[in-house]
Amino acid sequence: MVPEAVWSEVTARVGVDPVQAAIGLAPWLHQVAPVPVPASVEAWDLGPGESAVLAWALEHPGATVILDDLAAWRCARAHALEVTGTLGLVLRAHTRGMVPNPRSVIDQLRSVGMWLSDGVVESALSLLDDAKEPSVKPSGRP
Repeated sequence: MVPEAVWSEVTARVGVDPVQAAIGLAPWLHQVAPVPVPASVEAWDLGPGESAVLAWALEHPGATVILDDLAAWRCARAHALEVTGTLGLVLRAHTRGMVPNPRSVIDQLRSVGMWLSDGVVESALSLLDDAKEPSVKPSGRP
């Protein structure tokens, strides 16, 4: 579910071909009408997209919000909402077999202006490597 404010922000950007292509290729993305932003969210002075996402999630219990702004994350946590970021979404899509090469997707996101430090990217990708290893290492005994 994508609130109108977010949809407008994303589709209005000129030259953001990967994002617009993703919207065109993802029939499961649905634009939703705005809901009133509660005062408890307005108090955080977030952008219109972040505020719209949080307001929609508060109206729909159980929703997971996707946010990349630190203040918006803090607001989501203050409202006891489950939150992940775009990077987390890419990793989740990879583990579900929907994204064969997460590094490629991350590189595309970075090429259109998403700021992710090399350390954050490497840490996130190492989580995928860790998930492949058994949680209990064999002791070497028969």
